[in-house]
Amino acid sequence: MDKIELKVANREILGKKVKHLRRQGITPVHVFGHGIESLALQCDTRELERVLSRAGQTRLIDLKLAKEKKPRTVVVREFDRDWRKGELVHVDFYQVKMEEKIRLEVPVVLLGEAPALKSKTNMLDHELGTFTVECLPAKIPSSIEVDISSLTELDQAIRVKDITLDKDITVLNNPDLVVAKISLRPVEKVEEKVVEAVVEAEAEAEAAAEVAEEAVEAPKEAARDQKKSKET
Repeated sequence: MDKIELKVANREILGKKVKHLRRQGITPVHVFGHGIESLALQCDTRELERVLSRAGQTRLIDLKLAKEKKPRTVVVREFDRDWRKGELVHVDFYQVKMEEKIRLEVPVVLLGEAPALKSKTNMLDHELGTFTVECLPAKIPSSIEVDISSLTELDQAIRVKDITLDKDITVLNNPDLVVAKISLRPVEKVEEKVVEAVVEAEAEAEAAAEVAEEAVEAPKEAARDQKKSKET
């Protein structure tokens, strides 16, 4: 897999003044990590966007500082965007040590076709979008693929404990968490409840009718019994 490189420079503008950098097409970034001093840096916004689209939050990136001969190996820890314009506001990079395990979120990708979805009344719920994993930087998976072809019927689910990963990758999520599940479509659920309610109402109506009929027949039976006793 090709290396991802990003050129950055030291940043002297801090605080609210960084908005002037953004107007010039420059995004403020920070680098931090275990046992290293945090660095305030900056880089070209368009180049940063390109790197983010390739790396996501799982690929290793070589940060190249002008005054440092050796690049710093980092992953994207967090980034902020202007919710109105969608423009990058800030990016945090975490500097890794190749011999030290790192904890991060890895996206879940569903693959295959679930036979249960051949029924139009069923739908697929993707309930867990990421796995929290711990591993060495070199072992970070870009994604976790989950095959849903084993889902053949309603209410069947795939849980965290059903996913097999590399032995060097530790999953920190609860093993019983549902990753994907076959559920009934909301409309079908409503219709099902309506049908149940109608059936229940009909049963109650029939029971009430039987009680009423018994109430009417009881005096008649009593009168007939009384008449027979007088005739005898």
